[in-house]
Amino acid sequence: MLGVFSSSIVSPPEELVAAGSRTPSPKITASALVNRFVETNASAVSVQVGGPSPVGLHSPQRVTVTAQWSQPRFYDVGTADLQATTQSPFLDLWCESFAVKDEIFCLFEGALDNLGSLRQQYGLAKSANEVILVIEAYKALRDRAPYPPNHVVGHLNGNFAFVVFDKSTSTLFVASDQYGKVPLYWGITADGYVAFADDADLLKGACGKSLASFPQGCFFSTAVGGLRSYENPNHKITAVPAAEEEIWGATFKVEGPTIVAARE
Repeated sequence: MLGVFSSSIVSPPEELVAAGSRTPSPKITASALVNRFVETNASAVSVQVGGPSPVGLHSPQRVTVTAQWSQPRFYDVGTADLQATTQSPFLDLWCESFAVKDEIFCLFEGALDNLGSLRQQYGLAKSANEVILVIEAYKALRDRAPYPPNHVVGHLNGNFAFVVFDKSTSTLFVASDQYGKVPLYWGITADGYVAFADDADLLKGACGKSLASFPQGCFFSTAVGGLRSYENPNHKITAVPAAEEEIWGATFKVEGPTIVAARE
């Protein structure tokens, strides 16, 4: 999966900007990154939000999300709802899902162990899968403010990584499970777009040293102003510069002892 967002949606993390400046390395533009993903994945879907260009790069709301699919498809989504699921290449039990509902776009990879109880909690049908559950959980967070984001993500048990974009509010919400079982990386392209993907090599070729592994047990939200630990929401997250021989430009770490936040 791949999500690419312009600076009008999310400001590039200063730590990744600094890492790229400290060790200059080749980068490519956001449009070239999306084209590379589509060209190297025969079964891919590309969804653009806003703008007439093939990758949606010419609008105040410039967002592109891509995922593997049964057939190559391209959509310019207005308010239409759509959904698809395919098996992840990483593990047979994981699914990579994409859905759009009520102008909320979600890429999800992984599996939730407590999906059944969460369906009941959010009043969803038994047919609702993980990606729909995450959309509903995000809507609860958005519409019941001030509702702590760490409570929403903390209720998700299992292996997962997801990217949510709310077109109605131009809000980005990204999260990874507490063990980091599902790979998720983020970086900055040559033209300043922030990209999230499950393929480190894909982003390495696009973002150079402005690249890092997304920290496990954390979420990133433009609504709350950046990166937070949902298990230890009061702990600061720092970026440690990586060694020259590492592919990363920085490593994000949660400071202090681990104290799992209440999930009730």
